[in-house]
Amino acid sequence: MMKILLDTHIAIWSVLDSEKLSDKARAIILDTDNEIYYSAASVWEITIKHMAHPEIFLFSGAHLEKGCEENGFQSLPICNKHAAELETLVRPQNAPPHKDPFDRMLLAQAKSEGMKFLTHDTLIPYYNEPFVISV
Repeated sequence: MMKILLDTHIAIWSVLDSEKLSDKARAIILDTDNEIYYSAASVWEITIKHMAHPEIFLFSGAHLEKGCEENGFQSLPICNKHAAELETLVRPQNAPPHKDPFDRMLLAQAKSEGMKFLTHDTLIPYYNEPFVISV
């Protein structure tokens, strides 16, 4: 059994049953041996984006939370130990810039909790963390 934390896009695509969700990601999420989690950081991120641009971000944080719960995903709150884990995330000097604080929090949460992190983000593998699953 694996505990899997979904990145924000993967969570949204999963809830919407979007074609953007890769077959590999879908298989991991649908595997009943896996426990699937979504983060309060993802709900926070989407709420901020929806509030700033509701005409672009039609999907709100409340929609994400409801959809994740309806799909049986478990909620992962943000804890102090997750913030402390941020300091352990290292990227090579020559890696492309990655300035997304939500992604970094999701990585720190997964690392702190001993979870796998399921992402489609091409910048995340530059952290060279063994728990990252790129799809």
